[in-house]
Amino acid sequence: MLQGRRIVLGVTGGIAAYKAVLVCRLLVDAGAHVIPIMTEGSQNFVGRTTLDALASEPVRTSIFDAAEPIPHTYMGQTADLIVVVPATARSLGSYAAGISNDLLTATLIATRAPVVVCPAMHTEMWEHPSVQENIATLVRRGVYVVPPEEGQLAGGDSGAGRLADPETIVAAIQQVLAGVENPGPVRDLEGRSVVITAGGTREAIDPVRFIGNRSSGKQGYALAEAALARGANVTLISTVSLAAPAGCAVESVESAAQMQAAVAKHGDSEVIIMAAAVADFRPTATSDRKIKKSDGGLDQVLLERTPDILAGLGANKAPGQVLIGFAAETNDLIEHATEKLRAKNVDAIVANDVSAPAVGFAHDTNAVTILSANGSSQVVELRSKRDIADAVLDTVAGLLAR
Repeated sequence: MLQGRRIVLGVTGGIAAYKAVLVCRLLVDAGAHVIPIMTEGSQNFVGRTTLDALASEPVRTSIFDAAEPIPHTYMGQTADLIVVVPATARSLGSYAAGISNDLLTATLIATRAPVVVCPAMHTEMWEHPSVQENIATLVRRGVYVVPPEEGQLAGGDSGAGRLADPETIVAAIQQVLAGVENPGPVRDLEGRSVVITAGGTREAIDPVRFIGNRSSGKQGYALAEAALARGANVTLISTVSLAAPAGCAVESVESAAQMQAAVAKHGDSEVIIMAAAVADFRPTATSDRKIKKSDGGLDQVLLERTPDILAGLGANKAPGQVLIGFAAETNDLIEHATEKLRAKNVDAIVANDVSAPAVGFAHDTNAVTILSANGSSQVVELRSKRDIADAVLDTVAGLLAR
């Protein structure tokens, strides 16, 4: 996939710039022809001599020091792909606003080749509304984003914002090139409003204890990432603190009641996917202080049913709206899922047996059966949760096209 490809590697001024050297080496080793562009700021972190030695061509730093009279146009027109490692808040802002204030941004604006940006910055910067709005703008324009990871950051802090591993970045480049060579319905949700819930709700007993479940939220986040890649406008309603896919709006909730209220705000969305594991019961009363075992209060916690969010959505489903539910079971999978499909008035149920090895809660893999209201079913064998997400969204796209 990379053999003979002309890849422009943009390096901007962030502490993670050293990883661009590793990305360059991996691309060259895979047979790519790598043309590096370094911004002025990046040279404070990585010496250009290093990239001169490893890349296929000498480093470019300015519009005015190249042999070509218009280097940005030449590189933009001849590139098979442009990747920016790392993409700082400043470079993302300039690119989103169309400000060509250096050779790299001029080349990005002058190209029609696919562009991959790999953000890296401190957590507070990554989560700032301006950065998220710039990311959303670029995603809408077809730019591919390799989201930053959770981990240790410069200065000793830890959180979202660490540059993705070089191997992850190169894998993303290969996937993008594969998509360019084999175009398909990758943007089949373009402009669609999609709401996805993720994680397990927590129903408080007291300030310390709660009733919950084992859901990690990974499948919901994979659905959000896949929906964004297909062009959707995604709202993720989540009970967990995973790093959100770049470009989606995130609303944090904890209890079933809070999730119900958050979903209700988006009740007119074209697609609603209830991937969250909503607790079935909650305490009838919540103590405002920790209940002591010696008081015997924990022996008498009374429960009541939580609101059935999916059933409420099904009862009020608008014409043309697509509603997808999930069913996590441990036995009689198809029987229970079919019953849920019928009772909730949904378009499809994604059922999985969470007692099976490597399936469901906390795993990075899943295996599901997608049961549709029209009587069809699809078995998706064990694979990554992102692959499962794409299978679910294939069903969604088919329903929208009716």
